[in-house]
Amino acid sequence: MSDVRVRGAAAAARIRVVRPGELDAGEIARWRELRALSGAPANPFMEPEFSQAVGRVRPGARVAVIGGDSGGPVGFFPYERGPLGQGRAIGFGVSDSQGPVLSAEHTLTAGELLRACSLSSWEFDNLEAGGGLFVPDAAEAFDSPVIDIGQGYEAYEAVLRAGSPKFFRTTTAKERRLARQAGEVRFVFDERDPAALRTLMEWKSAQYRRTGRRDRFAKKWISTLVRQLAADRPDRAPGCSGVLSVLYVADRPVAAHFGLRSRTVLSCWFPAYDTGFAKYSPGLILHLRMAEAAAGAGIGLLDLGRGAAEYKDALKTGELRVYEGASVRRGPRAALYRLSREPSRRAHSFVRNRPKLAGYAQRALSQVGRLRDR
Repeated sequence: MSDVRVRGAAAAARIRVVRPGELDAGEIARWRELRALSGAPANPFMEPEFSQAVGRVRPGARVAVIGGDSGGPVGFFPYERGPLGQGRAIGFGVSDSQGPVLSAEHTLTAGELLRACSLSSWEFDNLEAGGGLFVPDAAEAFDSPVIDIGQGYEAYEAVLRAGSPKFFRTTTAKERRLARQAGEVRFVFDERDPAALRTLMEWKSAQYRRTGRRDRFAKKWISTLVRQLAADRPDRAPGCSGVLSVLYVADRPVAAHFGLRSRTVLSCWFPAYDTGFAKYSPGLILHLRMAEAAAGAGIGLLDLGRGAAEYKDALKTGELRVYEGASVRRGPRAALYRLSREPSRRAHSFVRNRPKLAGYAQRALSQVGRLRDR
């Protein structure tokens, strides 16, 4: 743990850097209070439980606790620090919402906060729109599709029937045909069978390989993090707990999703399905069932996560804004960061913003996936 007083524009600020597991009950309560006061959706990735979960599997995870004039915390900044002082958002690579948690009282600049944390840079790829301290350093902005079920599932279904009538009719017809041809369809919103989670992870790993992408579950810290979060329950971790939803046919799982929930937001994270049932679109059936069950559980928003996909376009009712980029302090390490990260980021951006080129790239990745599985 370190204790740093920041001088200059934020002379009153004292910053204490701790491991996430070292936060005390008062600090966790204050973190939740600041999130509630922010008016932003209660995204579970932004809650203290997520940082604490990452802290159990990532040794470089830290939280900067920012003090104020009154002595109590006016902000929290979760991050991971690399060996050369290069920082990233906590859980970078799997976290779908990132940024500091700050009150209006804070007077810090991004540079002052990074210096207090001994960071030469801080990289993000899903910075929350309210993370104003770092938004000016963003290189790109993206829409994160969401499903608003705050008025109940019936109201959402009415939106689908009006805005995407063909999609809704086709998906519900496929569910009926699935039941006729394969057996009784059953849905479990909060499945606690570890075997179902293992099946989902196997499907997802196969999907990553099939599409030529990096298998996230091949990283031990990610698979361990998912299993630990799956063991949490909303009564023990109200801000961030795992929810495994499974669609069964004749008691056989055909689609599943593992996400994180707070009291009011479900963040969609890892969806996958049995490719043997692809003609029935079990993933789409699953998402509609999830929306219905989530609304019944008091959840008002499903965050589908950044990234273009036809199913997201069909299901969404709106978008949230997220940002990608990095805040870099001046100095020799800033040049090192730009040399190591910027060319790759710009190349990805160039391809992503050109649909025809992105299509070629996707076909090439899929070909790599097929060759890898031979």
